[in-house]
Amino acid sequence: MKKYDRVLTIAGSDSGGGAGIQADIKAISAMGCYAASAITAVTVQNTLGVQAVHPVPLDILEGQIDSVLSDIGADAVKIGMLHSAAVVDLVAYMLEKYRIRNVVLDPVMVSTSGHRLIEEDAVQVIKNRLMPLARVITPNIPEAEILAECRIVSESDLDLIARNLSGGDKVSVLLKAGHLDGESLVDYFYNAEDGTMTKLPSERVRTKNTHGTGCTLSSAFAAALARGEDLTCAAKSAKAYIGQAIISGAEYEIGGGYGPVDHFFCLRAFGDTAL
Repeated sequence: MKKYDRVLTIAGSDSGGGAGIQADIKAISAMGCYAASAITAVTVQNTLGVQAVHPVPLDILEGQIDSVLSDIGADAVKIGMLHSAAVVDLVAYMLEKYRIRNVVLDPVMVSTSGHRLIEEDAVQVIKNRLMPLARVITPNIPEAEILAECRIVSESDLDLIARNLSGGDKVSVLLKAGHLDGESLVDYFYNAEDGTMTKLPSERVRTKNTHGTGCTLSSAFAAALARGEDLTCAAKSAKAYIGQAIISGAEYEIGGGYGPVDHFFCLRAFGDTAL
């Protein structure tokens, strides 16, 4: 009997479907894995922004994680929006309980539209409790600045910041460069397990359809690890996937603000061929 490569995503729900749990499930599925979910918060949002955030009660969140991992299991766990210190602490406890190795932490702090998605005291708990349990973290520039407590002004800063965020080779770091200026982008992946730094270049796509890119990339990374890829190969696979999803998504218009990427570009191409 065949077995699925399983990914559990622990994140917030996006009613607009472009980011959060919805983006995670799409990306994980597109990467050929089975997606399960535990919702940390329900957000009221669309392409224009986040209008409200309603945290899920801690006992319900714990029940979701426990229900999935005690039965279905997970070859990787992707972690996204964790609204409060109490939620961070609970998720860390559950990861310890089930001894999950392939943990990809996307330290979501601010939405694409600029809405803060995390309480101030949760940042320190992420650094102290959750990052040591992760195999990979995937911060963007603003998130890396908060975690590293320093400014990042150019690509020349990324190598050192990525190494510093690894905390003495305790966690690998995919530092995303999308917030920097320039026509070309170079993400930096520091593999803390073998000490190598890999540059992941791409051309900037001029589009406002970038909602959920961080969620999508980290979910693709988790899916690649669940499939058995090593860290650096998984980083390259995730980067290739999000790159094509952005390029394909740039051709579409949805809503009046920041639209989503095209998670199912491969399936769409297959459908066009089949027709």
